[in-house]
Amino acid sequence: MVGRVYLNLIVLSLNQYFFSVKKTQLLLYFIWLLLSVVLFSCQKEEKEFIDETPEDTIAANSPLTELLLRTAQNPGAYDDLVDGNGCASIILPITVVANGQEVTINTPEDFLLIEQIFNQFPNDIDTLEISFPISLELFDFSQVTVNNQAELDALAATCSSNNTEIGCLDFVYPITFFTYNADQQQTGNITINNDLELFSFLQGLGPNDFIGLDFPISVILADGSTVEVSSNQQLQNLILDCVANTNTDPIDISQFEEDLTTGVWYVEYFFDDYDETDNYAGFEFSFALDGTAQAVKSGNTIAGTWALINDFKFDLFFGTNAPLDELDEDWEILEASSGIIKLKHISGSDGSTDYLTFGRNPNTGGNNTELNLFIENLSTGSWFVNLLEENGSDHTANFNEYEFTFLRNGEAIAVSSNNTINGFWTAEIDSGNLDFILNFETGTNSNFSELNDNWDVLEATQTIIRLSDVSGGGGGTDLLTFGREPNGGGGGPDPQELRDILQAGTWYIEKYLNDGDDETSDFADFDFTFFSNQTILATNGSENVDGIWIVTVIGQELNFEFDMDSPINGADDDEYKTLQYSPTSVTFITRNSDGEIEDTLIFKKN
Repeated sequence: MVGRVYLNLIVLSLNQYFFSVKKTQLLLYFIWLLLSVVLFSCQKEEKEFIDETPEDTIAANSPLTELLLRTAQNPGAYDDLVDGNGCASIILPITVVANGQEVTINTPEDFLLIEQIFNQFPNDIDTLEISFPISLELFDFSQVTVNNQAELDALAATCSSNNTEIGCLDFVYPITFFTYNADQQQTGNITINNDLELFSFLQGLGPNDFIGLDFPISVILADGSTVEVSSNQQLQNLILDCVANTNTDPIDISQFEEDLTTGVWYVEYFFDDYDETDNYAGFEFSFALDGTAQAVKSGNTIAGTWALINDFKFDLFFGTNAPLDELDEDWEILEASSGIIKLKHISGSDGSTDYLTFGRNPNTGGNNTELNLFIENLSTGSWFVNLLEENGSDHTANFNEYEFTFLRNGEAIAVSSNNTINGFWTAEIDSGNLDFILNFETGTNSNFSELNDNWDVLEATQTIIRLSDVSGGGGGTDLLTFGREPNGGGGGPDPQELRDILQAGTWYIEKYLNDGDDETSDFADFDFTFFSNQTILATNGSENVDGIWIVTVIGQELNFEFDMDSPINGADDDEYKTLQYSPTSVTFITRNSDGEIEDTLIFKKN
């Protein structure tokens, strides 16, 4: 009995044991089943999250990431003429004073206005004054206020070529990036819609972050074409190629050579102290790839050569015969296209600037008389401001003390008893109208900014130049008049006044131009004395030369005639007109049948 009870207890214990084992196994089975479902669910979810795993990922400090940052950063090169900083852009509007002219920049396109002002005077020193404070947007799209030029220069010094924008390639948005951790396990994705979002995303990556682009993507190249990109390596090569092929040279050499050697060219403009375009009427110019050139007129061919030399200069040579010999220079290329080539050359002797333009339109001549006559009158003798009126307000008195001289090399000089103001001038025919452009320094006299403008010529003679300009602000009209005498002068010509001036003291010939040729040296070291009996004595200390002189009035002009013995008789036997006189200087001129100045004779008092 006891044994049966004991046996039953053993069976009962075994049953409980096996039941417990089965229960545990069942529990383990359910746990395994549950884990399988979860794992399967996660794998399925991951598969739905990424349809296609990228071939490779890139790190935050990889070369491609750096290139992408520079492609997405804030563009800063278009306004470098003002801020000198390719890593920042100016927040508009701003106001600047370019070569004395105030300009308000409202749009990026307005920066061209400054460049146009600078190009008006190619041989001057360009100046730019910024009205501070201004705000800049930096490469990372943050903003900073700049209070003066020193701060602007210091900011520009921090910008190097390695962190300037890459502007020759743009992304077609939106684009998608996948993100990964250091174990290359995906952590998410992000869609980018513009450059600012791309820059912010890339700049925010940490050292343990990895990213991969969801290819394919599309990019727009500098020529406007769109390219589909399917890998990191292809994208990196595209960016590096566009940077390497971005042409920062003043001209595209291969395109210039192709345009130059295609078809026939004509001289549409040539300026050397005067507009001499007419000298090249009828000439047809052609250029070959082998460096040869020819000019053809009326069946006659003149051989020449051309070459591109250092600093992209265009070197021409057509021999020593006029007028083609004046083209024999190393010209700086200002503009070049299939239809026009604009050139300039600054003379090493007097600093004057010559201009040459080749175009596709035949030159028939006869277009430069008005301009040349204006230049003749302007550059002969001195001038005074007789009127400056701005919107009805008379500012003439600001310039009463100044005597103005306009040299043929483009320099302008205003002199008073205690100050000298330097500047530049140019004259041109624009849309059939004669324009006179002035630019004076304003550092020592801010009033001269009132003269700095593009003036329309209303009247120009040997004694008066009347100008006008419509103001850009209120639309009023400004008036400027130059005359030969201070404060406008008065009355008719007075021959006795000129006689008295000539008879007071001794004189020397400061300038003698014979039909444009400078022959002043023929009279070197000779001093002239004008006597009341109308005789002249010229002496250089070792030689005395006698002569006669007379001043008469014809109409409203003072005539001057004189006759000298040899060896200084090259300037006599002419009927000179008195252009201008003062107690210290007298200017005589002769004119041809077209009214152009032929000879100029200037006496200065010792």
